[in-house]
Amino acid sequence: MGRIAAMSIGLIGRKVGMTQVFQDDGTMVAVSVLEVQPNTVTRLRTTARDGYTAVQLGTDETRTLTRPEAGQLKDLPKLKTIHEFRLDSVDEFTVGQKLDVSLFEAGEIVDVTGVSKGKNFAGHIKRHHFKRGPKTHGSDHHREPGSIGPGTTPGRVYKGMRMAGHMGDQRITIKKLRVVRADAERNLLLVKGSLPGARNALIFVRKV
Repeated sequence: MGRIAAMSIGLIGRKVGMTQVFQDDGTMVAVSVLEVQPNTVTRLRTTARDGYTAVQLGTDETRTLTRPEAGQLKDLPKLKTIHEFRLDSVDEFTVGQKLDVSLFEAGEIVDVTGVSKGKNFAGHIKRHHFKRGPKTHGSDHHREPGSIGPGTTPGRVYKGMRMAGHMGDQRITIKKLRVVRADAERNLLLVKGSLPGARNALIFVRKV
């Protein structure tokens, strides 16, 4: 197996929405606002014990956990959202340590991962941006997909054929976005551009 490309620490947050902010030079930029409550280090993965190195972070305190979850967290707060960030070394971290948005600085480049909005079952025009057929001269092929393959050879539909189907609700990573502002007092992180997911969607922000 090859080495995993992304090997840096990050944080778990939730998408609040979008807004506009003015920069020091007077230009206005569109930003996505993330609420990032302090993340707690819940476990350290080591090569000797687990076969890889990673920092496991938790957030979103809750009142109830399953017995396996409670046993894993032990004396730590009850956290319902757990995620691991693979690193080359975990020597800088300790179990119970708190990480907040001060981990990031304005101008820093990050990768953001989330789950896109679900669009349910969509046709080929909406899903794949196909063009529609003519609406005049007796045509009855307004929104039909057209041919999907010959009948004799191969006698089947090729895998990956662009057709109607489930749209959205996919894990998406947007790379090399710029941090516009990190507000540790209000636990807010402003990232330039749009991010996947609806409001309150879970977002993972990773240093590049």
